[in-house]
Amino acid sequence: MSVNYYYQLCQDNIGQDVEITDHHGKKYFGKIEKVDHENVYLRQEPAPSEQTGPGLFFFPLAVGALIAIPLIGIAGFRRRAYY
Repeated sequence: MSVNYYYQLCQDNIGQDVEITDHHGKKYFGKIEKVDHENVYLRQEPAPSEQTGPGLFFFPLAVGALIAIPLIGIAGFRRRAYY
């Protein structure tokens, strides 16, 4: 697929939870925050933690990391199911 195809697909799915696979087979999961003509930016949620100590009380507003994936490197794209 072309870069323009993935650009439009990502634009149409801003704010949606998606799974993106790159040409190396690595999978990225997250919510599309932004798209430009070179990258799609995903907000990845932190993995659930088993920790129940005071760290969760003092830092309850931790957010996931924002990562950039080059549009040219996308090999697969799909929306994730709602849970």
